Amino acid sequence: MVKSFYMQLQQRSPSAVIVISVAIMLLGGFLMTRVTKKLRLPNVTAYIITGILIGPFGLDLIPQSIVDGTEFLPDVALAFIAFGTGEFFRLSKLRKNTGKVLVITLTEALMASLFVFILTRVILRLDFAFSIVLAALASATAPASTMMTIRQTKAKGDFVDTLLQVVAYDDIVALLAYSIAISVAVCSMQGVPVSMGSIFEPIAKNIGVLVLGGVFGALMKLLVQKKRSTDNRLIIAIALLFSFCGVCAATGISPLLGCMSMGTVYINLTDDDKLFKQLNYFSPPILLLFFVRSGISFDLNALVRPSGSIGGVPLYVIGASYFIVRILGKYAGAYLGCMSTGKEEKTRNYFGFALIPQAGVAIGLAALGARALGGEMGSALETVILSSGVLYELIGPACAKLALYCSGSYSVKLEELVPVEEHTEQGEPKPSVELLIERIQKIQQELKEEAEAESEEERAFTQAAEEQLQHCALGENHAWEGFL
Repeated sequence: MVKSFYMQLQQRSPSAVIVISVAIMLLGGFLMTRVTKKLRLPNVTAYIITGILIGPFGLDLIPQSIVDGTEFLPDVALAFIAFGTGEFFRLSKLRKNTGKVLVITLTEALMASLFVFILTRVILRLDFAFSIVLAALASATAPASTMMTIRQTKAKGDFVDTLLQVVAYDDIVALLAYSIAISVAVCSMQGVPVSMGSIFEPIAKNIGVLVLGGVFGALMKLLVQKKRSTDNRLIIAIALLFSFCGVCAATGISPLLGCMSMGTVYINLTDDDKLFKQLNYFSPPILLLFFVRSGISFDLNALVRPSGSIGGVPLYVIGASYFIVRILGKYAGAYLGCMSTGKEEKTRNYFGFALIPQAGVAIGLAALGARALGGEMGSALETVILSSGVLYELIGPACAKLALYCSGSYSVKLEELVPVEEHTEQGEPKPSVELLIERIQKIQQELKEEAEAESEEERAFTQAAEEQLQHCALGENHAWEGFL
């Protein structure tokens, strides 16, 4: 019934099919977040589930032509994610504990990849190309869930500082690992011997795109000047991001590392975090469409049907094994890295639990990998990453919160949660009732301030709108003056 409706509508107005499909994806994703919010799950989970429900294995509300026509979304979504990550690479912060953070990042990322490769290639005996790409994707960690949990719990301390730096570096390691893996996988599929050139070529390309991203970042600094109106700053920034994505797509390179370099160069040259806040407030619809589209592309039947397999192994077995083994690899690598850098016992024991989530970057790279591998192997790769990604986002926030609590980064004890002065001016201890009243009053004040405060992104976007309104009003006044 839906297909016949779209076929009739396609004949009358092809653009209407596109507009209605986009509207369904946006509205469906929003409504699903109302459900996941009550369950305290991240929005990414809601978007993927929405895509599955409205896709061909659910209500089948989105035509395949729309999915095929939006292949650019992974590149654009990765560009926004990566550019925003660049804000965290301020040189003033990178100078602190960089060596220790890099050791922890490399051990936890590469250990997860090693564990998954042993599982898929040695134990399950899957195709080499599939195994090496899936292993590379295992290194990626989604920082969004972890950072959201940190904000909610107001955790702080060395554990949190190290965690924020590790998840920032983690995506760089994942991209480099993926770039090498996909090149080796393609050589393997084509029957071409894997040479040193096939390994160093993707590294050289990524160095080139890293330098090009830095050039775009410097160009952004020249064009996005403070004297420009805020709406024009946003337009120029998005135009540069899209231009860079186009260059990367034309050369067959992921824009992730280059956009990260662009954001890093821009923030260090200008120290202008307002642009990042405006982009963060602008990008949610684009990211929503990307994750919903990923859910639509999710081959649910291949995951559960007996014929859905790679190398004779059912996809649900591969997906379940990958889900468990990657967690073991992340935990073992984080423990080893923390131990080798002299981190305290609490950090060693619980750091790995905060690295479990995997969504944005991994799903984006899986979409690119599916395009490169093609056929059943590409579809299987995306299916495994998407299905495990949903599970990771279901348990990730809870594991991150457990890690923060067990490491002592935050507390639920009232006396630690809301510290007050426990002695009078004369040095005498205050009665317990008086201390309790003071803590309750302080909690009420903090809740009031949080309720009244707008988010930084919303303030930046609102300010831009107000300045644009004033600019338009001033232009109209000048026009009337000229007319009179």
